[in-house]
Amino acid sequence: MSVLPLVFTSGWASGINAYAVVLLLGIFGATGITDEVPESLQRTDVLIAAGVLFLCEAVADKIPYVDSVWDSVHTVIRPVAGAVVAALLAGQSGSIPELAAGAVGGTTALLSHFVKAGTRMAINTSPEPFSNIAMSTAEDLGVAGIITFAMFNPQAAAVIAAVLLLLGLVILVFLAHSIRRFLRRRAQRREERRLAAAEPRHPVPPD
Repeated sequence: MSVLPLVFTSGWASGINAYAVVLLLGIFGATGITDEVPESLQRTDVLIAAGVLFLCEAVADKIPYVDSVWDSVHTVIRPVAGAVVAALLAGQSGSIPELAAGAVGGTTALLSHFVKAGTRMAINTSPEPFSNIAMSTAEDLGVAGIITFAMFNPQAAAVIAAVLLLLGLVILVFLAHSIRRFLRRRAQRREERRLAAAEPRHPVPPD
């Protein structure tokens, strides 16, 4: 059976939370739920590292503005993780070339990352933190749910991931105005900090 549906689904999920994908796949492989997961993802050190980084993301992802900084740092990490996981899955299965699988996983991860990062920028135009917490929790549950579902029905999971990706891209277009406002606000704060740091401080004359 082709592993392409699992490659696509894991790529989409990696663009949202790559550490959760690695952790879940590793656990599923180590516990014998599936034999599609390569041993390199089941190693104890990989699972521990993925678990620690997942906890870090779980915290950072729920704090306004910190989540956008975290997303910026992961613009490269998530697509690379998606490509690596996809290539490893393809190598384990042998049904499709690893390079092709890496391209699918990395591209899908990059697109879903842009959706996630753009949505967070739009949410951060609101001062309250509850929307960040709700969105982050929904993303974590969504990644866990679809990766788990993909273990038992990879074709259906891939269809769901494709629909979610398409909807996310459409929503991102509608949120473009809010995203531009967020970027202007962040640039303005950066400029204000730069001017404040460059402003000369005059010593207070003695009485």
